[in-house]
Amino acid sequence: MSAPCSIDELFARLLRSAFRSRFQLKAKELAYIEAKGLPTIRRHAEDFVAKRLAAAEPLNDGKQTPMRGHPVFIAQHACAVCCRGCLEKWHGIPKHKELSQAEQAYIVEVIMIWIDRQLHK
Repeated sequence: MSAPCSIDELFARLLRSAFRSRFQLKAKELAYIEAKGLPTIRRHAEDFVAKRLAAAEPLNDGKQTPMRGHPVFIAQHACAVCCRGCLEKWHGIPKHKELSQAEQAYIVEVIMIWIDRQLHK
């Protein structure tokens, strides 16, 4: 799939995926966000993206993002930014090349928008 035209189009497509749409933040994750604050959660997202996704050939690609344990991990699966295969399929970001700073910033922004939507639903 090619990259979506807009964030709204991306989220509409994600909602149509039975797998992606099942991810939701639960009370534990919501409490964690409340305790840490969104700026800290954003820093965590930046760190996870830089360390787990940015390399041209990430370690354990396809299995590097846990399904639970942190709100960002859940958001990554919900937004299809959990591995390089999903990034290519859903966002048009090719595998086998290091992510640029702009691509990393885009991924973090998608994660944070999803988290914000979870907080305000």
